[in-house]
Amino acid sequence: MFVDQVKVFASAGHGGPGCIAFRRESFAPKGGPSGGNGGRGGSVILRADHDLNNLIGQFYTPRLIAKSGENGLGKGMDGSAGKDLIVRVPCGTLVWRLPSPPAPPEEGQDEDQPGPPPAPPGKRIALEDATDITAVELDLEADSANQSDPTDLGEPELVADLTEDGQEFILCKGGRGGLGNRNFATATRQAPRFAQPGEPGEEGHFRFELRFIADIGLVGYPNAGKSTLLAAISKARPKIAAYPFTTLHPQIGIVEYEDFHRLTVCDVPGLIEGAHQNVGLGHAFLRHILRCTTLALVIDMAGTDGREPWDDYKQIRQELELYDPSLVEKKILVVANKMDEADAVEKLKQFKRKIRKTPIIGISAAFGEGMENFRTLIREASLC
Repeated sequence: MFVDQVKVFASAGHGGPGCIAFRRESFAPKGGPSGGNGGRGGSVILRADHDLNNLIGQFYTPRLIAKSGENGLGKGMDGSAGKDLIVRVPCGTLVWRLPSPPAPPEEGQDEDQPGPPPAPPGKRIALEDATDITAVELDLEADSANQSDPTDLGEPELVADLTEDGQEFILCKGGRGGLGNRNFATATRQAPRFAQPGEPGEEGHFRFELRFIADIGLVGYPNAGKSTLLAAISKARPKIAAYPFTTLHPQIGIVEYEDFHRLTVCDVPGLIEGAHQNVGLGHAFLRHILRCTTLALVIDMAGTDGREPWDDYKQIRQELELYDPSLVEKKILVVANKMDEADAVEKLKQFKRKIRKTPIIGISAAFGEGMENFRTLIREASLC
C-alpha cells in the first residue's frame, strides 16, 4: 500500500501542575513551603528518514499524542517531564497546518437554534449570564466579521519542508510545567497556599504531503515504456504489462555508475489530457516531479496507441505548464522509445523537423538498446 498524503491530529503533552506542600518534620514543624514544580509536557517532533518512502505509518496512526508532564511533589521534588513523541517521516515531506474546525455547540444548545439578532456595526451590547451577574460586553462588529462565512475555514499554511535525512521539526510544543508554592515564598508571604497550573500543550490538524526528491523524472503517456526504461537502467522492478496505467503510484530507482556516482530516477504514472485539472489523479502524480532537476519525456515514437509522437510531446508540455510553469523551465530530454518498431525511424525524422532545439535520444527500453547513451546523458544533465 502506497500513501503519499494523509491528515493527522497532533497534540503535545500538557505541563504538570505545581504542588502545594509544606515541610513537616520533628524539629521543623513550620519548615515552610516545599511544593515541587510540575514536569513539562512532551512535544511532537517530526524526523526525516531516508529509509522510508511513504506515509503509511501516519495513515494507520492519524492521532499523534505526546505524554503529559507529571504533577509536582512534596519535599521540593519536581514532576517528571513527559516523553517526546518522535514521528519518522520520509524525506521530501511537506507539513501543512489545516484551519481548525468550528467548535461544537455548547451542551444544551440546539445546533439549528438561531443566534442573537445582529446589532448595527460599531454598537456594543451587554449580555447577562444567568450564573454570573457580571456583564460581558461583546463587540458584534468584530464577531460578525469572523463569522461572516462559517464554511470558509481558510487556506492551509505550509509550516515545514523536511528534505534532509535526520532533519527535525517540532510540530507541537509541550506545555510548561507549573511552579510549586515554594517558588512564591517571600519575606512577607512565607506560607503561600497556591501554585501554578501546567500550561496546555500545542495541538492542531495537519496534512502531510510527500513529494519525492529525485534527480530525473520520467514523464509520459500511459504505455509509453517508462517502467520498462526504469527497470533497464536500475535495479527497480516495477510492474510491467502491455496495458495502460500499469503503474499506479510513483516508483523510485537508483542508477549506479562505475565511479560510484548515483542518480535517483522517479517514474510517475502515465499522464492523460486534463491532468493539470486532476483528471486521472494528475495532481497526485505531478507533484512528485516538482523537485526533479531534469525531466525525461518518454515518447512512444512508433505511435502504437494511434497518436502521433509530436502531438504527445506538445500535450505533455502543455499539461506540465498548466500545472506549474516552473516545470517547463527545467532541463528537458526527449526519449524516443520503441525505436525497434517499423514506423519509428520515419516518425523520428518527422519529429525532429517539427520539434527543434530539444535534445532527443532514441532507445528501445524493451531490448536494452541505447541504455548506455541514456545513462550518460542524464548524468551530464544532472551535473549541469
